[in-house]
Amino acid sequence: MGFLEMQSGNLGNRCFLSFCDGKWGLSSSKSFMLELFLGTPDVLKVKIIPFWELAKTWFVVPVLKVALYICLTCSFLLFVEWVHMMFLAALAKLVRKQPAERYKWESMDGESEDLPMVLVQIPIYNEIEVYKVSIGAACKLSWPPEKLIVQVLDDSTDPVIKDLIWKECIMWANVGVNIRYQIRETRVGFKAGALKQGLKHEYTKECEFVAIFDADFQPEPDFLLQAMPFLVHNPEIGLVQARWRFVNADECFLTRMQEMSLDFQFVIEQEGGSSVHSFFSFNGSGGIWRLAAIESAGGWNDRTTVEDMDLAVRTGLKGWKFLYLSNIEVTSELPSTFKAFRSQQHRWSSGPSNLFTKTVTEIAKNQEVSFWQKFYMIYNFFFIRKLVGTSFTFFFYCMVLPLVSMMPDVEVPKWGAIFATFIIATINTLITTPRSLHLAVPWVLFENIMSFHRTKALIIGLMGARSANEWIVTEKLGDALKNKQYVETTAPKKSSMLKRFIERILIQELVMAVLLFGCGCYGVVYGTDKYYIYLFPQAAFFTVAGFGLYGTVVPPPSSTAGEV
Repeated sequence: MGFLEMQSGNLGNRCFLSFCDGKWGLSSSKSFMLELFLGTPDVLKVKIIPFWELAKTWFVVPVLKVALYICLTCSFLLFVEWVHMMFLAALAKLVRKQPAERYKWESMDGESEDLPMVLVQIPIYNEIEVYKVSIGAACKLSWPPEKLIVQVLDDSTDPVIKDLIWKECIMWANVGVNIRYQIRETRVGFKAGALKQGLKHEYTKECEFVAIFDADFQPEPDFLLQAMPFLVHNPEIGLVQARWRFVNADECFLTRMQEMSLDFQFVIEQEGGSSVHSFFSFNGSGGIWRLAAIESAGGWNDRTTVEDMDLAVRTGLKGWKFLYLSNIEVTSELPSTFKAFRSQQHRWSSGPSNLFTKTVTEIAKNQEVSFWQKFYMIYNFFFIRKLVGTSFTFFFYCMVLPLVSMMPDVEVPKWGAIFATFIIATINTLITTPRSLHLAVPWVLFENIMSFHRTKALIIGLMGARSANEWIVTEKLGDALKNKQYVETTAPKKSSMLKRFIERILIQELVMAVLLFGCGCYGVVYGTDKYYIYLFPQAAFFTVAGFGLYGTVVPPPSSTAGEV
């Protein structure tokens, strides 16, 4: 194989042949390293290059082309779904009436004796940093004391924490609040098990509605007065969901990224789903259920780690309508450590995929809702948003595109590779979180990182692996950094700085960073499409994730915290 043949070959051959023929003046050190790993120039000419040519022609390029076509097809489907969601959200905002106009709504007197009995459930598990938040807010709700029961479901395993929560309940009981402190022998069913067990107590039988708040949620005092009229005057509504707001959205880069993602879910997905389809997933907190709706669907089920979504699907199949109220807000706390956030995202990704495998047949065979409602649940809600939307980002931007950048034989339409995604991200941010418009590009890069973790969780959920049913409560810091005297009761012993650094390292993310960086370097030397403009920043984001540097770094007891 000579120099003329090299000129007519592709870029991959040029790299190998330049070494073999010495035409481009490689240094002796480079030649030595290449010979060390790949053999002598004669071996390269006779064995490796022909084998690579054959493998590339008959396997690598065809496989990459198929993968690229699949990804572009998924990209088109996601674009259509994005347009669909945007249309529904715009329809809800600009054309359709507001919830109080679409449904019957009459203001309620907080002291009236005609108000229904409401149960407020607060599931807690060793959340020492934030337990006072939700208990205090629930006890301050404007509702007749004789018509309100606050039920604290404490699954904590630490006796010190259990004692503190019990004392908090006693304090509110002493000022006239009807508050019940409930514990279980085991954590069977996790959160779903606690909520289900809570409804079995005799005193809950007189309640018609149940409001649910996680330990870090703070409803405003008029929450029930604003939301309950929709349930009281509209018997077809089974759930009202308030919008989440976040007390620590500005804490660090990690919390800003989460705010942008969740705002899109609330403003676009749930607004449109509520307005047109009267269906969306219960968020697990900050909502009020009609107990009759829960009972009609068979109650809480612990078969997956997304018990809230599971209940929403089953009640939706019974014909109950859901209403999203964007004007009613409940504040909560975002996980501000990278470890806690990854744990949450694992559950939020493996749970829906696992639930899909268990409910798709049930949805398809259902006779109580229309064909279009079933189609919306299976295709739009599960397949596109939970499965394709989760996996596409990783496979395309972290696998196919980097490899294609090294193969000139495979062409990628620029509109489908880069431009469309960043334009859509900018539009999303402008509509849902305009204050973070300058973070639209970093948001895309960060979401690509998390797509790697989410895709692994999605596959685990589809396969029904054991870890798909592992429930790890999302850690919230609350006042942990201010009230160390309580945190230290359950904190592990102080470890060395080196050990803490090693514990934060994520090998798989660092491997992805090396892969992307290598593809970027190849593109700088031999590429023509300049994909390295994307690959290098993406590699940098993976590197930061690999060293666990996103979010707040929580120090051991008796030291100070830092923010990254």
